[in-house]
Amino acid sequence: MNKNKENIYQNLLEKGRLLVCEKGTEFLTARKLSECSGYSIGTIYNQFANMDEYVLEQNIQTLEELYKQFCLYIPEKNAYVNLNRYLEIFTNFVLSHQNLWFLLFNFHLQGERKATSFKYNKLIFQIISIWQKEFERTFKKLTKAEIKVSLQTLWLSLFSLSSFLTHAQNKLEQKKICQILLNTYLAGLTILKNR
Repeated sequence: MNKNKENIYQNLLEKGRLLVCEKGTEFLTARKLSECSGYSIGTIYNQFANMDEYVLEQNIQTLEELYKQFCLYIPEKNAYVNLNRYLEIFTNFVLSHQNLWFLLFNFHLQGERKATSFKYNKLIFQIISIWQKEFERTFKKLTKAEIKVSLQTLWLSLFSLSSFLTHAQNKLEQKKICQILLNTYLAGLTILKNR
């Protein structure tokens, strides 16, 4: 990508991000993006094959930002503390990026029509891997396969709850619901592993 084309590409991503943050996901159309960026619809489609590809790039940026937040945390010795801290990072991120997260969540709801990229899938894997290290420390009696399934179950549950985080009014209660889910799930796995 030459420098000028790269600048247009980045400018379109930045303008679209501002549009979603300020107005919501329903405003992310080629026409609205054209109006707010000053680029023609033709220019937009020269940079992105379609709006699904554009949304995918926005979601990659959102996942990169979340991953960086996880990486800023220095884990403690207690894996339960770390898992709860990762949950707090996750819920704080979703609550402070509600419209961008809603864009990502909706993208997954339409999964059959939407293709993801290697980069997108790698980011999901990296995020889950951070949690996996703490799971492996906590549940040493579980096999790798059991840890993988347990972690996928937890992540899918938290991801589903994240839609609730983007809508409801009482933020404290929302975070508490996520904490109850995580800690009840961890307690249940602890009992199962000791059987």
